[in-house]
Amino acid sequence: MDTDIQRCFRSKTVFLTGATGFLGKVVIEKLLRTTEVKRIYVLIRPKRGVEIQERIITWSKDAVFELLLKSKPEALQRVWPIAGDCLDTDLGISEKDRRLLASEVQIVIHGAATVRFNEPLHVALAINTRATRLMIQLAREMRQLESFVHVSTAFSNCIIYDIKESFYPEHLSCSSDKVLSMTELMSDELLDNMESALLGSFPNTYTYTKALAEDVILKEAGGLPLCIFRPAVIIAAHKEPISGWIDNMYGPMAILFGVARGVLRIATIDPTAEASLVPVDYCANMTLACSWRTTEDGSGKSSSESPTIYQLAPSNENRLTHGEFIQHALDGRFNCPLTKMIWYPFLHCITTQWLYPLVAFFYHTLPAYFFDMALWLSGRKPRLVKVYQKIHKTLGILGPFACKSWNFDTRNTDQLRQLMSVEDRRIYYFDMVSLNWKEYFLHALRGMRQYLGNEPPTPESIAQGMKLIKRLKLLHHILQFFLCCVAAFVVLSLVKLVL
Repeated sequence: MDTDIQRCFRSKTVFLTGATGFLGKVVIEKLLRTTEVKRIYVLIRPKRGVEIQERIITWSKDAVFELLLKSKPEALQRVWPIAGDCLDTDLGISEKDRRLLASEVQIVIHGAATVRFNEPLHVALAINTRATRLMIQLAREMRQLESFVHVSTAFSNCIIYDIKESFYPEHLSCSSDKVLSMTELMSDELLDNMESALLGSFPNTYTYTKALAEDVILKEAGGLPLCIFRPAVIIAAHKEPISGWIDNMYGPMAILFGVARGVLRIATIDPTAEASLVPVDYCANMTLACSWRTTEDGSGKSSSESPTIYQLAPSNENRLTHGEFIQHALDGRFNCPLTKMIWYPFLHCITTQWLYPLVAFFYHTLPAYFFDMALWLSGRKPRLVKVYQKIHKTLGILGPFACKSWNFDTRNTDQLRQLMSVEDRRIYYFDMVSLNWKEYFLHALRGMRQYLGNEPPTPESIAQGMKLIKRLKLLHHILQFFLCCVAAFVVLSLVKLVL
């Protein structure tokens, strides 16, 4: 017998943007595996020389769909690609496909976004803000529309630290309609030059354009059965479809991988600040739950009411600090060590921004020159200095989020979960209170090793990693002892000079 959420999607047609992204793939997998959805139309950007249908066919080899295809071998046949691009002024959707979507779609999940913090402003505005307006306009043409879920971010209003499940148009220097009008009148170069004036207190183009997208919804989505889902930083899967699965090197997982490789040793992170992390399977489950609830509420909501906002972040009862996050990672060093490490994994944190370049020179840059010199002498291409240049740039961008704490109100989310049946809570779980962080990171590290490091989870590979990490640990301690001796010698020499 179907649960409420399964009944909501039975025989329905869904239109999903962001399908090739991290969250998008997990949403598709969960929909196909747990519901009898009729069809999922996915917006796919055409690539030269590659048919869009071929991109879906390749999913059959993707680990994220392995569990699904074992139980439903023909499941991906229910996924139909729609050629389009959120960068285009009309989403790049043909008139024929637009009519198709307007006549068939009942549920929309808009998850397409550029998540690069340093994306040029004109690109971020096109993908994150203008595309949201275009999706709303398309949704108004959908004659059978029952729900529209806009996937935003919990950090769309990160210039304040106590964030309610509310709209904050007062934080914008210009309203969304004015900014979008400017994009039509100005060149890309001129718009990018206005970045600092438009962003104001926002730390990057990502958070700013996501805040603008919410303003678009507030102003232009009246009368639509729409809600906003704001997840915190999305990280590897906890349970499904594969424990620890991840396919990208963004944010916290990039830091974990850098530490595990012995490359990242110093970072501007406040260990006492709270880490706002949520597993991708929790986000996918909540996306579907939001869609169900919006379908239920849609008919009874007046056009003057603001869309409901749902936030997902660690609960007050189960907080996680950056220090705990790092410690969980370091505790797993000997459980699943990589076979390709350049040094023993460790990480020191500093909070003094001006001091970081000096410390990073000794921790990163200077050793990189010696490493690259060894590569050059052995006839191989030097690469580590360039790697550290990228790492330092990335850490500079992430810095504001690693040294501060935010409190996210989740009352709507808590109420949503209470409205779900016991069986729906089991299948579409997103309870952050019950998440065991220690257990989670053990699986996340194994997933990182397999899916980012491309290292097989075999006993032989683990044994090889264990052998290497023990050798590197010994070298690490020898170097520490040598440096302590040098420091003691320098101090004693200075003391003798003074006396």
